[in-house]
Amino acid sequence: MTTTRPAHAVVLGASMAGTLAAHVLARHVETVTVVERDALPDVPQHRKGVPQGRHAHLLWSNGARLIEDLLPGTVDRLLAAGARRLGFPEDLVTLTGQGWQHRFPATQFALLASRPLLDLTVRQHALAPANVTVLQRTEAVELTGDDRRVSGVVVRALDGGRQTPLEADLVIDATGRGSRLKQWLAALGVPAPHKDVVDAGVAYATRIFRAPPGATARFPAVNIAADDRVREPGRFGVVYPIEGGRWIVTLSCTRGARLPATEDEFLPFARDLSHPLIAELLRDSEPLTPVFGSRSGANRRLYPERLEQWPDGLLVVGDSLTAFNPIYGHGMSSAARGATTLGRELAREGSPGAGAGRIQQAIGAAVDDPWILAASKDIDYVNCRVQATDPRLTGVDTDQRLRFADAITAASIRSPRASEIVTDVMSLNAPQTELGSNRFLMAMRADERRPELTAPPLSTDELAVVNLDASVIAPAPARS
Repeated sequence: MTTTRPAHAVVLGASMAGTLAAHVLARHVETVTVVERDALPDVPQHRKGVPQGRHAHLLWSNGARLIEDLLPGTVDRLLAAGARRLGFPEDLVTLTGQGWQHRFPATQFALLASRPLLDLTVRQHALAPANVTVLQRTEAVELTGDDRRVSGVVVRALDGGRQTPLEADLVIDATGRGSRLKQWLAALGVPAPHKDVVDAGVAYATRIFRAPPGATARFPAVNIAADDRVREPGRFGVVYPIEGGRWIVTLSCTRGARLPATEDEFLPFARDLSHPLIAELLRDSEPLTPVFGSRSGANRRLYPERLEQWPDGLLVVGDSLTAFNPIYGHGMSSAARGATTLGRELAREGSPGAGAGRIQQAIGAAVDDPWILAASKDIDYVNCRVQATDPRLTGVDTDQRLRFADAITAASIRSPRASEIVTDVMSLNAPQTELGSNRFLMAMRADERRPELTAPPLSTDELAVVNLDASVIAPAPARS
């Protein structure tokens, strides 16, 4: 990279990260070419290049605000297409290992919709500038240049196999978890970046149901988490409202638990969660799809900035750089954080050390909070496989980390002050270090905790919307 305006940039992958990066680049370069293996649909439709796309997704408020800044009107377009805006924690019924979360007044929000609708809404406007060209059904074969500077990429058309070199002042790898960056760098004589992996063996099974009339507008989302105090594989479930009057239901587990693979196994798995609420909601609901499963939940982070020399003309973003367990909903927000950082760094003219290495370091810093939030949570599940040198993961005693995590949860589900801080952190509106701040420690110690909830905090009107009897989801009376 130089401080002069580059003529051409190439983005490999039309993922959320690649799409947003291309939009940012269009403001700083003369032309942008996006290279994508898939044929991009012009309606909300699943595609092979987004393997996690069939599962439940949410766009946290931090990511929604950043995308809105980049693409004004995006939130309104999503809501008009049927997405639901939920206030957190008010519009979410959550069972944690420490009990039910009180539904305190909302301090943050999330947008809930199917992943195809989220992707399409962003892509249609992000790639609309006249200086952006999209090569569909095309894949990257190799980078050109040397260990000091990448000068372009060779691409291959999937239909016919013709290879074409594309010269570029900047190439961005946004090809996701399947990135071939390691091989491409090796061919240029560049060592592979250091990699940390925290893999709890998370697997997902998802099915879409027709929600009861009015439920997607007047009933909260539901999240049944694992009891992390029990040293056994985790089992989880969520019910999210999405467009079209539907519920998307994702059941998941960590390594060692058996994921439902068939339609007959789906409801029994939901009933065996730590509370049967999800199973009761689905008991009379009409399924609209078969069960879709996947195993792509490992947290993995590359550290290009640690290399002694990073070639100019090359950046790595999105899942190619840092991939998360999707259950935390941080992937799309991280893509927005990376794109916003890219735009800010490209706008800096004449700053010392301007180049790809500096920009890559800034992008890495932008996704550090979601990385540590996901990895530090998953690392404590039984059977988790860890290959990491991050001292925040390896330098803390496991029992100490578990005790602190339990204390955070116990406070946040019953204290409005603690809940507000945790919600800010989880929605990426406050840094993860806020959980160790004096403000949060004071909130944890404050004598203002609400009573422990013994049943899901659902109102009479909400129960009526889904035709659910309170006695069915209330705890059984204690035996004398």
